[in-house]
Parts: sequence; C-alpha cells; structure tokens
Amino acid sequence: MINSKELFEYTKELSILFVEDHTELRVNTTEILKNFFKKVDSAENGIDALLLYKKELQSGKSYDIILTDIQMPKMDGVILTEEIYTLNPSQIVIVLSAHDETKYLLPLINLGIEQFIKKPIDYQELLKVLLNISKKLSLNVGTSHINNNNIDIQLHNNFLYSRDKNLLFNNEESVYLTKYEIIFIQLLTEQIGKVYSNEDIVEVYASQNETIDAQNIRKLVSKLRKKLPDNSLESIYGVGYRFTPYFE
Repeated sequence: MINSKELFEYTKELSILFVEDHTELRVNTTEILKNFFKKVDSAENGIDALLLYKKELQSGKSYDIILTDIQMPKMDGVILTEEIYTLNPSQIVIVLSAHDETKYLLPLINLGIEQFIKKPIDYQELLKVLLNISKKLSLNVGTSHINNNNIDIQLHNNFLYSRDKNLLFNNEESVYLTKYEIIFIQLLTEQIGKVYSNEDIVEVYASQNETIDAQNIRKLVSKLRKKLPDNSLESIYGVGYRFTPYFE
C-alpha cells in the first residue's frame, strides 16, 4: 500500500497532464491526481493535449509528467508522444495500454517513455509509479534512458555488473553466471531501460554462434531472476525484456 503522505511530499509542487478519451475514467483519475499534484490538467484526445502542452511551453513552463492513453480519437497516444518528444526530448511520459496494444509498446519505450501501465488501471500501481518518478525528479535524476558505455552498471544498491569482466557482484561477492546468462546481461546492459525483443535476443546469440528460442529465453529469464535483485529484470508482456533503471 502506497503511503499517501510520502507521495504528497514528492508531488505537491509538481504538475501533470492526463490524456484519456473515456470520460468517466478521465474525470475519476483526475480527481485522484488532484489529491497529490499542485497542477492537474486533462484532455480527451491527443490534439487537445498537444495544444495544452504547447501553451504550457509558451508560458515558460512544462508539465513534470504526462500520463496518456494509447488509443484515442483525432490523435492517438503514439503520435502525441512523438510530438511531445520533438518539443521536449526529456519529457517524462507514462503510457496507459490495454493488453491488445502491445505492438505499440516497443517503439514507445524505445522512444524514451518512462513507464507503461496496463488498463484497467490499478491505482496502487499508478501511485507507486508516480512516487518513483517524483523521487527521481526531486533528486534531479535524468529520466531519459541511460546509455551504458560505463564499465560498471549499478543494478541495485548491492548489485553491480562489470561489463568488461562479465561479472555480477552482490555485496562485492561474485555471482556465478553461465555463458548464456552473460550474453543476455551484456545485451540488456547496453542500454538500461531499453526493451529488447525476442528477435533481438535470438540475433545476438546467433552472432555468437549460439542458439536460443522464445521458450528457452523464458527459462533463462526465470533462472537469472534468482541471481538478480528483485524487480530489476522486467518482462514486457508480448514485447520483450529490459533492466529497469536504478536510482538510490
């Protein structure tokens, strides 16, 4: 259960734009957001949202967070996100998606969206995401995807992955990794936050003269999660896998 008081402490000076064409959902969610955010605007489609966004920029301001549905009339969430990133590449965008919209998610995530949330909305999940993002904002942590040319990748407070040595450490103790696990981690740590599809993964293994299929990828992920910090290796339903960005 999210601590509402803690959330409010991080969001009370922030602004959010919520874009959703379903009237009841838009109204109800907007009322919930008003309990936490200093400014909450809403729009029923991408065109109206883009007009609000441009107006905000013209006033010398910018929304801290954009929360948008994908399927909407006039302008959908995919085009809206592209337009927003043209105006402000560092904008934080959270996307709401139904289970049958997974074909949109990989391009959106690789564009740079911060998070996606499945519909119908689990409000505890939404508030948890908003808390994490607001903490990042308070720490002035960049929200665009992290390009990891770094040799050492912090996966969690106690977990570190050394890309040059192909070693995983937990509290400075080495964690045994198989060759297949190393290939997988090397790929996902190339860009933390980027989603790699099954096709991407198969191609990388093939380039190293190894074979793997979708079923074996799932098995590999299941075993690897036992060696990694909780919730660090994320499965994006119908899309692929990624390491979630870590911040203290």
